[in-house]
Amino acid sequence: MKKVMVLLGPTGVGKTGASILLARELNTEIISADSMQIYRHMDIGTAKPSEAERAGIRHHMIDVVGPSEAFSAGRYISDVAPIIEGIFQQGKIPIIVGGTGLYIKAMTRGIFSGPSSDLALRDRLLAMEDENKGSLYAHLCELDPETASRTERNNIRRIIRAIEVCVTSGKSLSSLQRDFTKPLPYDFIKIGITRERKELYQMIDARVDAMLGAGLIDEVRAIMQMNPDRTPLQAIGYKEIVQYLNREIDLQEAERLIKRNSRRYAKRQFTWFRQEKDITWVDVTGMNNSQEIYRAVKQIIFDIFPEVSAIAGKIA
Repeated sequence: MKKVMVLLGPTGVGKTGASILLARELNTEIISADSMQIYRHMDIGTAKPSEAERAGIRHHMIDVVGPSEAFSAGRYISDVAPIIEGIFQQGKIPIIVGGTGLYIKAMTRGIFSGPSSDLALRDRLLAMEDENKGSLYAHLCELDPETASRTERNNIRRIIRAIEVCVTSGKSLSSLQRDFTKPLPYDFIKIGITRERKELYQMIDARVDAMLGAGLIDEVRAIMQMNPDRTPLQAIGYKEIVQYLNREIDLQEAERLIKRNSRRYAKRQFTWFRQEKDITWVDVTGMNNSQEIYRAVKQIIFDIFPEVSAIAGKIA
């Protein structure tokens, strides 16, 4: 089977810089697996690779749609499949880079293409939850106990989607996933980057400070004027600044919440990736620059997958 390399890991761990150096060595292209980097204008808050970082390395699945457009994992797969084939036709190994576990699962293990979103239904469900906290999770337990058992009680977005699928299709999300799941037909080489939690959380905090200094507030203000879809402004870093701009919280509280929610997201990513099979983990604790991380990742890749090393040798 054709081989596709996947470089995954939690937010802020150091994937971007290492992936760019790896792509340069292998003379190949990068496909983003980040559910927020697909939106145009969302640059600072999503830690999108800069123009300088992308120079000379073609990046796919970045800046695909505007903030007013909806985007799904099903559409991600339909868009990314021909991109992967196009890279293969050039004789190159695609590199998937990202931390959105759903996108990686969709490629490697498959995902069903569910019914379209029903915004009116979602609004009604949100109103139910506002009136009675926890009611949506209880409702999901009745409709689809299997999905409920693997869904966090505070993951309202996923709970609403699971209920929406049940209501609009007449079938449970879990049954549809069993019936319609089909992975892409490739041999996925999955390399995970990890580091000690305390160090990672300190790096996340520093990155939030840098984002705010780089103009995150102005970026969010501009997006709010674009009549955006609900999803983009629910992203971490955006929803908290929206609250600040709406004068619901002060800037200090917004900063605290972004850091807290980012750390919690990283923890959830670790939990998700533990469910993924065949990930070779690279611990980069103590490594603070892309070159160090790249060398550690490269060593693991070349040791475990000699065919990749052979391709690098041919390019050199």
